[in-house]
Amino acid sequence: MSERSGTEDLRRRNLSAVLTAAHRHGPLTRAALVQRCSLTRSTIGALVGELSALGLVYETDAAAARVGRPSPLVHASERVVALAVNPDVDAVTVGVVGLGGKVHRRIRYSTSSIPTLREAVNITRAVVEGLSVELAGAEHVVGVGLAVPGLVNAGAGVVRLAPHLGWKEADVVGPFQEALGMPAVAANDATLGTLAESIFGAAAGYRDALYLNGSASGIGGGAIVGGVPLGGASGYAGEFGHMVIRPDGEACHCGRRGCLETEVNLERLLKVVGLERADGDQLEDALGPGLPFPVLREIRRQTDLLAVALSNLVNVFNPEVVVLGGFLGVLLDADRERLGTAVAHGPISGLGAEVRLERAALGSELLLVGAAEAVFAGLLTEPRSIASHP
Repeated sequence: MSERSGTEDLRRRNLSAVLTAAHRHGPLTRAALVQRCSLTRSTIGALVGELSALGLVYETDAAAARVGRPSPLVHASERVVALAVNPDVDAVTVGVVGLGGKVHRRIRYSTSSIPTLREAVNITRAVVEGLSVELAGAEHVVGVGLAVPGLVNAGAGVVRLAPHLGWKEADVVGPFQEALGMPAVAANDATLGTLAESIFGAAAGYRDALYLNGSASGIGGGAIVGGVPLGGASGYAGEFGHMVIRPDGEACHCGRRGCLETEVNLERLLKVVGLERADGDQLEDALGPGLPFPVLREIRRQTDLLAVALSNLVNVFNPEVVVLGGFLGVLLDADRERLGTAVAHGPISGLGAEVRLERAALGSELLLVGAAEAVFAGLLTEPRSIASHP
């Protein structure tokens, strides 16, 4: 490697470090960037200047310090955005997410039946067309990220199997790229949820964490082990919903009986409260104080079975924190003491005693933030690539 190319590679890595810090931890003063990135003040100043010229960051005045000149605050630009899409069995949710994890818009388009891939693409295109004025105000639209409830080969952009959607061996990236005219990436929804919570949510700052999400499509999750997301040999790690917790339980679509997602199930909760469908807020309202006994019985049944699954996972991963999203977060808050006590005492050798149970902090924005993070990954690595975006 020549001296010039080595210098350029070092500058590229430094640009990436500064932009990533501003995106994930900002806004930060230049002084904080000096400490976080282990670079000199003059180097940080030059890097911030280049990122500002690219439209990726901007600065504002910080509050005056007691001594000396105040250091400006460096912000990742919220006007650099990604589109995020989460198809599910009862809706297609589309969002506009800026750098820094800022969700500008979230639109949930309810469907009367399970959407086909083509229907999901058409719904997304129509929603995006309705956002044309808002998107016109963006500095850059980097691409679209797809959070899909199923086995996704992220590298190839292919859904191997999304059983609840009925999508199998489907190229999802191609149709979305063609319809929206921009690059697309796809990954498992719970994997992206894990990423989002570990950066911006309840698992931020933890090196060992588990995330489980419950939706109309079932239960999935992910693990952060030693600060690194666990992907698995083919990228399909985290199918926690197919852990058997009752061998004589309900038949699962996977062919086994008593899987976690058949026993701890949103449809069963909705049935006992008399709802056909509901988002997280509506379900939480329905599970408020003064519940009749049949509802309480179902909550306790699901809570106890969820505790079995979590105890098994604590035995395997020894996490510091377990984050629950979707309807699992609602279950946690419905009877936090019952679930917490069971997980504290269930694992071997007292492993559960120190585990924190937290509800996902990003709420309904979780999967959109995760999908956007998949889009921003390339930009964070190569900030200068923004010059090729409209």
